[in-house]
Amino acid sequence: QVQLVESGGGSVQAGGSLRLSCAATRYSYSSSCMGWFRQAPGKEREGVASIGPGGGYTRYVDSVKGRFTISRDNAKNTLYLQMNNLKVEDSAVYYCAAGVYSRSSCPPDLFTVWGQGTQVTVSS
Repeated sequence: QVQLVESGGGSVQAGGSLRLSCAATRYSYSSSCMGWFRQAPGKEREGVASIGPGGGYTRYVDSVKGRFTISRDNAKNTLYLQMNNLKVEDSAVYYCAAGVYSRSSCPPDLFTVWGQGTQVTVSS
C-alpha cells in the first residue's frame, strides 16, 4: 500500500521558519508530481506548491511566493517544503500529495494519493 508520511510541523512565532518533509514508500515517486496542500479550519483545502518529477517544474500559490520553497530528493523518495517568514494566516494542516504529471504540469485534480497531514500553527 502506498504511504506518504509527513513530518516537521509544529508551532512557531510569526516570522519564523519550519521545514516539512514527506517520505513516500511503495510508490512510483520519481515519476510523479508531488505537492503540498493545506486546510485551515472552516476553509477549503488549497494547493500551496507543486513540483514535477525532475524538479524543473514548480508552482506556488501567490500567497507563499518568495517565502516557501518546494524541493524533492528522488534518491530518498522525500519531498520538502521550506517555509520562511511564516505568517499567522499560514496556520493549517499541511498535506503531502502525489499525482500525475500531465502536459508538462501538475494539475491539482490529478493528485490522488494523500498523507495524513501535519499541523502548522503560527502565532503572533
